[in-house]
Amino acid sequence: MELFELTALELGEKLRSGEVTRQEAVEISRARIHAAQPVNNAFITVTESPAPAAERTASPLAGVPMAYKDNICTKGVRTTCASKILGDFTPCYDATVVERLTAAGAVSLGKLNMDEFAMGSTSETSCFGPVKNPWDLTRAAGGSSGGAAAAVAAGEVWYAIGSDTGGSIRQPAAYCGVTGMKPTYGTVSRYGLIAYASSLDQMGPIARSAADCAAVLDVMMGKDARDSTSLDTPAGGLRASLTGDLRGKKIGLPADCFGDGLDPEVRSAVLAAAEVLKARDATVEEFSLPVMEYVVPAYYIIACAEASSNLSRFDGVKYGWRAEGYEDLGELYTKTRTQGFGTEVKRRILLGTFVLSSGYYDAYYKKALQTKAVIKAAFDKAFEQYDLLLTPVAPTTAPKLGESLTDPLKMYLSDIYTVSVNLAGLPALSMPCGFDAKGMPIGAQLIGPALGDGAVLNAAYGYQLDTDYHRQSPKGGGEQ
Repeated sequence: MELFELTALELGEKLRSGEVTRQEAVEISRARIHAAQPVNNAFITVTESPAPAAERTASPLAGVPMAYKDNICTKGVRTTCASKILGDFTPCYDATVVERLTAAGAVSLGKLNMDEFAMGSTSETSCFGPVKNPWDLTRAAGGSSGGAAAAVAAGEVWYAIGSDTGGSIRQPAAYCGVTGMKPTYGTVSRYGLIAYASSLDQMGPIARSAADCAAVLDVMMGKDARDSTSLDTPAGGLRASLTGDLRGKKIGLPADCFGDGLDPEVRSAVLAAAEVLKARDATVEEFSLPVMEYVVPAYYIIACAEASSNLSRFDGVKYGWRAEGYEDLGELYTKTRTQGFGTEVKRRILLGTFVLSSGYYDAYYKKALQTKAVIKAAFDKAFEQYDLLLTPVAPTTAPKLGESLTDPLKMYLSDIYTVSVNLAGLPALSMPCGFDAKGMPIGAQLIGPALGDGAVLNAAYGYQLDTDYHRQSPKGGGEQ
């Protein structure tokens, strides 16, 4: 097995034993980035001089090369959100997760491509060009953390940090055949994450295995005084708690996630994953979760409303790109935003502004918030009966490049199985569970109750002890 095919923890063990040096790992990673970048476009910025690994750290990931999604602030390294309007923005501080990972010995090799301002489901709305799926370069890598998933799948880095507003870690992880975890809302500080929808955004890891994700979250999680929404929960201990033991656990299959619109190959692969979990002595049964009918409209109203507010700061005055040829302040705002934002970002800002406007606030935004509460209550009720839920991640495998851009509604509906998790603030993980007839990866989603991150990771760990889908790599690592 090649070094780039190892999990992050396996490479970390070789680094600690001296079998591999930090410089050797960096050189392998950098060589693969330079080989793959012209074809899969996973990176926006490659740092030629990575930050040094921390000395005398006990982290099992010390010295392991990784990278950050380009909406996570990194001191002295350009952070663009894949947008023209922030094309030359260089933060003067690190996000909390960057501080914590750096202290644990993380070696960052750059910033990863994404949908502009995390608005999209295919990583095609980036002003730096689309990310291509390493398994088939004619297909999308998913979004908005498509660069993160593609880079891990192609063996360019051993893990990456993405952000998830409505499935933006889990869906690209599924499309690219890797493992991605969206933790419970508030367990990871959002300080330094450039906001899309503040009540839904959460950062998390993309890696080869659930054990890797647990090790990364052990470092990332914990209270942060700079983020008022962060929870005072114990940090660490997730990886140590992984046993794979599912005896006595009840797993629910929401029938509403396995009906019309789901590709038969995806359905079969996810149900086969349920059988693997049953073989580990878990009880698996079907139940009804009718609120799934309302999750997509509620999500997009809330997310776009918050985006309208959050992105109002990008006006060409304080920082970022500024248009030329304006006569007054109003024209400066208009020209800067018209020329600086892409089509999908402008679409969502306009939708958000509309639902927040006088006369429509009660009809749309307030009603969406009420629906969000109903969705959360429905999940709370489900978790009174089940320890975990198992669903598909997306209705299909990765679409062809360009298909979703011509039909925005189709792109929005691809998030149907993931957005409910963000609305309810729950932890969820995407794990590879098979391939379709074209050889494209399929992902299964495990959902847990609030603060049930350990249970989600443990179930995925057990599944990966009995399967090797997470060990598969695309032919040529995306370099063809």
